[in-house]
Amino acid sequence: QVQLVESGGGLVQAGGSLRLSCAASGRTLSTYAMAWFRQAPGMEREFVAAISSSGGGTYYADSVKGRVTISRDKAKNTVYLQMNSLKPEDTAVYYCAAHLSYGRVVRTPDYWGQGTQVTVSS
Repeated sequence: QVQLVESGGGLVQAGGSLRLSCAASGRTLSTYAMAWFRQAPGMEREFVAAISSSGGGTYYADSVKGRVTISRDKAKNTVYLQMNSLKPEDTAVYYCAAHLSYGRVVRTPDYWGQGTQVTVSS
């Protein structure tokens, strides 16, 4: 069982930056592909970014490409989401997710964190 815990959310002004973290307990993340999703009020959960188990592959949603960077630190068993040039429409609960398959993590992750709130004020 993989337990994921997100942190780093908060309130930021438009144009600002935040770095979200996803720490794991119970199992090493080194063999898992990881992803970030988000869900705004009244909206469906949507994919944001993914990274392969090796860290050599990354994939981003068009809505965040160029503003967001996903990375991982295997020594710390942690995945990060660096978000720059934030917009009010980025306001959402952000979730970390994991799957053994890089292809599957984008659509049907096996494990989810509890989420962290990001609010961007205009």
